[in-house]
Amino acid sequence: MKRTAWPLLAALCLLLAGAAQAQVSLNDKAQLVAALAAKPPCCVIDGRSAASRKRELLDNALPWRADLRIDPTATVVVVADRDQDALGIARALGRKHPGKPILAVKGGLATWKSASFALLAASATGGAGGLVNFVIPANTCEQGKPLQELRPDRK
Repeated sequence: MKRTAWPLLAALCLLLAGAAQAQVSLNDKAQLVAALAAKPPCCVIDGRSAASRKRELLDNALPWRADLRIDPTATVVVVADRDQDALGIARALGRKHPGKPILAVKGGLATWKSASFALLAASATGGAGGLVNFVIPANTCEQGKPLQELRPDRK
């Protein structure tokens, strides 16, 4: 009876160890927008070379270094010059933070900027395909009926 329990126990341990690992994936623009539409990332990690960082600044990003310490409260995004570098950094962060979603950006800075712009545009238009109500008041101090209301065209 004990001999049959050991393989089951070993399989269970391997299954639990796999479940405890971070959710690391390489994502293109569409995947990034879908993943970050509901909840923005807690931090963006800049894994690009120093020359690339100097040439084009990535606002609000943390430069990658091996001893970087973060407390991921939401999805972590990793941008690098090459896809394999972004994935390597994401896996290193995944080992430090098991169970946290970590997205490596496929296509580097250009893809991240494009995805960021798409997310910003979606939030500016209400996120529901541009269906936003906008009211132009008659006078900002007056109460009562507005001068004009702009409503989305619902076809």
